[in-house]
Amino acid sequence: MTGALEVRLRQQRPIPLDCAFDCAPGELLALVGPSGSGKTTVLRCIAGLHRAAQGAIRSNGATWFDDGVSLPPQQRRVGFVFQNYSLLPHLSALDNVMLALGDAPPAERAATARSWLARVHLQGLDARRPAQLSGGQQQRVALARALARAATGPAAVGGGVLLMDEPFSAVDQVTRRKLREELARLRRELFIPIVLVTHDLDEARQLADRMVVLHRGTALQAGTPEDVLLRPRSTAVARLVGLTNLFAGTVGIDNDRPCLEWAGRRLAIADSCDCALGSVVNWVIPAEGVLLHRPDHPSRGEAENPVAGTITEALRMGSFTQLTMSIPGEAQPLVFQASSHTVLRNNLGPGQAASVTLLAERIHLMPLE
Repeated sequence: MTGALEVRLRQQRPIPLDCAFDCAPGELLALVGPSGSGKTTVLRCIAGLHRAAQGAIRSNGATWFDDGVSLPPQQRRVGFVFQNYSLLPHLSALDNVMLALGDAPPAERAATARSWLARVHLQGLDARRPAQLSGGQQQRVALARALARAATGPAAVGGGVLLMDEPFSAVDQVTRRKLREELARLRRELFIPIVLVTHDLDEARQLADRMVVLHRGTALQAGTPEDVLLRPRSTAVARLVGLTNLFAGTVGIDNDRPCLEWAGRRLAIADSCDCALGSVVNWVIPAEGVLLHRPDHPSRGEAENPVAGTITEALRMGSFTQLTMSIPGEAQPLVFQASSHTVLRNNLGPGQAASVTLLAERIHLMPLE
């Protein structure tokens, strides 16, 4: 794949790693997983700041790391955006960006640095030092510096790569949204691989073309955000991406079509995942796949996989309320959301009976753990 970043890493310690992924030019790949899963170590390996025991790293066909080869960071065209900005406090915004441009003539470096600052909307702030900038402005300087290195930096082996380690976690929510929008705009103009480390699954879903789930250094699943978040490969992945509606059932047959036998019910399913008839499986459904039946507004869709139970908890979270419902014959409760207006209008709360639809197309089967 021309221009791609190719990563294969293995080691037992100090942090175990067993992962492999590619990232194409113009693609944004998100690495997600809990703290300590090895996400930052992977970025450090790509940048040349850490050397794995085994593996290979190639950029645009050039080898950065392999048997007998380990290029130093200055020979890799890598722009790195750190969580804490990592700006030099005694230098201006302009000088911080110029540092990424190597040994080019000062006038040329200054002009290029100004152009990158302008692209992240920091015109007129060239002379300010980090302490004179807001958190969001400092992160924009860090982004401009990383882009200058990855896209227009000094001569290096291979193509440019942008690495971002929790880049928006240190700013407030409004600034975080603006920075995400800025990155989404910039990446359309940049034809380089971008690898983003994030704990925020919503951020990964909004920005990433593909995501890799890491756990204890091992890549458990890679795919589009929709594939990973709605069709996890295993119960471990389901838990890591926050899917709480995780149950066990048996693959059955109903009117010559596969179904799922669960808690004394037969649920229609859209995909049996080639599981054998009679096999016990784990299955999951995201909260958005559970639709509340409204007594004040019945619909024809209520005939699809209706499930009745009792509300045990109602947590209002602004315009939506998270509802937890106990199901007869199932020890694990069902968690879903409904508009707070609907919940109030129908007087839904602990102890109240309720019924829902489980959308067949959202039910996903997995091998039994």
